[in-house]
Amino acid sequence: MTSKKEIRAWIRQRKKQFTAKELFEKSQAVMEKVRCHPQIMAAHTILMYASLPDEVDTADTLEWLRRAGKRVLLPEVVSDTKMRLRVYDGPSTLREGSFHILEPTGNRWDECEPIDVAIVPGMAFDHNGHRLGRGKGYYDRFLNSIHTYKIGVCFDFQILEQIPYDLHDIMMDEVIY
Repeated sequence: MTSKKEIRAWIRQRKKQFTAKELFEKSQAVMEKVRCHPQIMAAHTILMYASLPDEVDTADTLEWLRRAGKRVLLPEVVSDTKMRLRVYDGPSTLREGSFHILEPTGNRWDECEPIDVAIVPGMAFDHNGHRLGRGKGYYDRFLNSIHTYKIGVCFDFQILEQIPYDLHDIMMDEVIY
């Protein structure tokens, strides 16, 4: 496995080896680490994601953060190359958007306000903080435009010794799995 395409295919196959219940249980352990993280505890504004069925499940954590008084931002895909952020106002305010991802319908994020920490999904990560996304580049382009602490989240089997990366790929400050 040397190419990004091969790694993505391999990770997809690995994910299929687990039941939905097993992935949910693994997700709970990862999200507990996220909720207890000092950067999260101190943050006022947090970029998260509404998880797809094969990603670390964020639903409970989104609500936990909102109830804790944090401003939670979620991405909304607005074109083939761009995403913007909206405020998460609860599960009833999500709608299915591009790529069958739940997207927020809340207010647009005022880009003058800082994002204290970003929780970022990925297909794979390595120990140096390199991230392999799904291949569209949305997060790399967006994260390149802001300055924030970036935490990648994934299942333990998504951590690889090394993944290929390009100069435009944005590195994570740390990875939680």
